[in-house]
Amino acid sequence: MTDFRDPFDAIKDHPFDDALSERYLVYALSTITARSLPDLRDGLKPVHRRLLWAMRMLRMEPGGASPDVLVANPARNTTSYKKCARVVGDVIGKYHPHGDSSVYDAMVRLAQDFSLRTPLVDGQGNFGNIDGDNAAAMRYTEARLTQAAADLMAGLDEGTVDFRPTYNGEDEEPEVFPGLFPNLLANGASGIAVGMATSIPPHNVAELIDAAGLLIDNPDAEHQELMAIVRGPDFPTGGVLVDNASIISEAYATGRGSFRTRARWHKEDGGRGTWIAVVTQIPFQVQKSKLIEQIAALINDKKLPILADVRDESDAEIRIVIEPRARTVDPDVLMDSLFRLTDLENRFPLNLNVLDGTRTPRVLGLKPVLIEWLKHQVDVMVRRARHRLDKIAARVDLLDGYIIAYLNLDRVIEIIRTEDEPKTVMIAEFQLTDRQAEAILNMRLRSLRKLEEMELRREHAELLKERDELNKLVDSPTRQRTRLKKDLADLRKRYSPETDMGKRRTLVEEAAPAREIPLEAMIEREPITVVLSERGWIRALTGHRDLASADTLKFKEGDGPMIAFHAQTTDKLLLATSAGRIFTLGADRLPGGRGFGDPVRSLVDMDDQGQIVALLPARRGGELLLAASDGRGFVATTADIIAETRKGKQVVNVRPGARLSVVRPIAADADSIAIVGENRKLLVFPLVEMPRMARGQGVQMQRYRDGGLSDAVTFRMADGLSWAMGGDSGRTRTESDMTPWRVARGAAGRMPPVGFPRDNRF
Repeated sequence: MTDFRDPFDAIKDHPFDDALSERYLVYALSTITARSLPDLRDGLKPVHRRLLWAMRMLRMEPGGASPDVLVANPARNTTSYKKCARVVGDVIGKYHPHGDSSVYDAMVRLAQDFSLRTPLVDGQGNFGNIDGDNAAAMRYTEARLTQAAADLMAGLDEGTVDFRPTYNGEDEEPEVFPGLFPNLLANGASGIAVGMATSIPPHNVAELIDAAGLLIDNPDAEHQELMAIVRGPDFPTGGVLVDNASIISEAYATGRGSFRTRARWHKEDGGRGTWIAVVTQIPFQVQKSKLIEQIAALINDKKLPILADVRDESDAEIRIVIEPRARTVDPDVLMDSLFRLTDLENRFPLNLNVLDGTRTPRVLGLKPVLIEWLKHQVDVMVRRARHRLDKIAARVDLLDGYIIAYLNLDRVIEIIRTEDEPKTVMIAEFQLTDRQAEAILNMRLRSLRKLEEMELRREHAELLKERDELNKLVDSPTRQRTRLKKDLADLRKRYSPETDMGKRRTLVEEAAPAREIPLEAMIEREPITVVLSERGWIRALTGHRDLASADTLKFKEGDGPMIAFHAQTTDKLLLATSAGRIFTLGADRLPGGRGFGDPVRSLVDMDDQGQIVALLPARRGGELLLAASDGRGFVATTADIIAETRKGKQVVNVRPGARLSVVRPIAADADSIAIVGENRKLLVFPLVEMPRMARGQGVQMQRYRDGGLSDAVTFRMADGLSWAMGGDSGRTRTESDMTPWRVARGAAGRMPPVGFPRDNRF
């Protein structure tokens, strides 16, 4: 009978927040412990460990086939390179059920000598480069293990670590690698888990071994003693570590911090006083092509005027050539500017967040990491000794049986020839174990020679001696420390500073932070004449031209002059619009004066920002009087106004219906303000009554019944107020006594003196 149960009967009510938190916690723990954080003991994440294990199972040894194999089969090639596709297939099929691209990317990184200080995979083919180019497809590349990988996996067959079933239960994989190679700090790691991350830079292997040796001799060694040995990271791409020693020490003490690294460079003379800067090493994890693009962008955008050109002359070695604009440029000023503006200087973070021996994520300092790693190595040593003791016990048991057989050889042969169950008879007569009797029965006839008996007795004696030594090692922590230090010393010979692999690549040399060089110091100071037309076309002519000359002020048909003044190429220009927004232009970046210039709107984003009100040079430390057409205004400093972005800065918040109409520089000795309205009323009041603001509407300067503000100016009361007489005479008139017009700010004012301009402009 068919069971027609309602599927909704199997649904259980469960609070949503509890279900979500429980499931998310499972995901988070999986990400932390089985994906993103390295194990302190071997410095590997699961994907890397499974990759190396699969390569070992495929016999991809670093030195090719062993001599014994070659003697037995001379036709076998000595190379052990195999296609990466085969390795990736084994990894995802047997050990790591994830995407092939992610596994291959992890394998590629293990083979890149610019990513790992000591590569664990020896790649053959295109495995990418420091420019950021991708590796070839895995069907084209081949690989094998390196000696460092062999050192990391040494002892896997000696009972040193536990094995666990693979994800499908068909195979086994090691939980951790037992080798002496200090991979966690030697190659570093990076990863982002759930709620935590890790970032560990690579280090020099010889320095790590020396620091471990110090802790073996003196577990209570001070942190500063370790820092005298481990001077800092040793990046595969070299560079210069420029942080202060105290900053480096603090980072290693807490396990958190960052390291400031710079490219290594030198100056090369080009003859006749010329020179170039040559970069030979770049910071870790900086792509060379992107770095050159950054430098080229500085040239194209004219952000570093003292820089002329950059060339990539690299082959197997990095060589980036940087040319200055002139031979008089200071090399240190140029490089300091590049350090500040590009990735020729960057920071590498330190976050020593690792899984300890209990697979618990912890942030540790340098000393705790080394101590925990040494504990793991002692445990590996003891387990290896006990595994060997078990092997010795089994072998000694067999040798005891063989020796009994040799002492009673004739009787043993007789039993074998006459008895139907020789095994049972031998066990009873000679007190043999089942295993011993089975071994005797399986002996070859040629093993009965006298020489074999002597060999067995010699082996028996050697095994007993080895057993005694191993028992002493297992029982004595002192012997364990001595043995571990000896093994580390043997490993250090392979990675000593005298070898190409072991010599330190990153120079430790303290340097001050890159100086922020003022742009004016980088620009050659030259006089220019700035011209802005009525239609908004701007240009800069070389030299201080005659502003009244027709040759200077040539314009397109229907266009005419609006503003023209003398400036220097080092000046910043302030462009104010009626909407109250002020833009900053570099005088050195203005278009030349051969033609009619360029539209100013192509230099800044001033769409829908009203009409141009003023264009004037910004004087360092100066102040501006800003006033809107409704009579409101304030005083602003130049430093608060300058904003070197295309969008400028909103400085005056004009009210609806009003517009910014006055932008005037304030003289250093000015103490009063004169303001005239469209109603031809003049008002004078002290400058101190005006507020200093960086942005806003300001205060009411003059009150109007109708119309609005026409013009405003600052002056010195003792000198009186001057204005142009008009016409071609060029004469000015000065009213020395302005007392009749001096009232409080915000008043209506009174009619100006006789002769004041009819256009109400000062």
